[in-house]
Amino acid sequence: MTRAGTGCIDRPSPNHGPRPEGVGVELLILHYTGMPTAESALTRLCDPAAQVSAHYTVDEDGAVYAHVPEDRRAWHAGLSSWRGRADVNSRSIGIEIVNPGHEFGYRPFPAVQMAAVADLCLDIMGRHGIAPADVLGHSDIAPARKEDPGELFDWPGLAARGIGLWPEPTAVDDSADSAEDVAALLGRYGYDTAESRVLLSFQRHFHPERLTGEPDPETLRRLRALLRMTGR
Repeated sequence: MTRAGTGCIDRPSPNHGPRPEGVGVELLILHYTGMPTAESALTRLCDPAAQVSAHYTVDEDGAVYAHVPEDRRAWHAGLSSWRGRADVNSRSIGIEIVNPGHEFGYRPFPAVQMAAVADLCLDIMGRHGIAPADVLGHSDIAPARKEDPGELFDWPGLAARGIGLWPEPTAVDDSADSAEDVAALLGRYGYDTAESRVLLSFQRHFHPERLTGEPDPETLRRLRALLRMTGR
């Protein structure tokens, strides 16, 4: 039963099942808990009636709770898809990060919490061979339903440690035709462009200074930069 290191606090959840035969872990999905307190989130994740779970939860003080063994399929992603493939739960590991979220008083993530998230991510990525580009937010895989971990999450700081990507546009990214199909570019990166709010979800992750859901030059530059970085 693979799991992170001995620093984790065991808080088992009954909400999990087997991964389909032959399906390995390809994605790492980051969430916020979106509940008023850490305890309310932990209770829900371990409540069989709730039918939700994650593999880990990281509290604001950096404590890491282990809920579901990594070789089991936790129930964290819901209706979602990435790069044209649904059933994200079967091919991912999910980490919940304690934060009240947009409904209960969204706030910045403390540095000690982000450091613990980074250490946990690196541990999981190394064990499963997950590429930086395959570390995603819940809003990336379910843009019509989800906002987490949101625009205050320190994606640039994680990318500096090799977790996820952060776009660094160059002059090359200014040269594309301004009439290009934004939806097609988002689809090439991995988003389900049939979902509503997909450009807003991209901005929430990669251009949090501009949460309009509308294309603008800098959003396009960052999207092109990511496509160039990944070769997609």
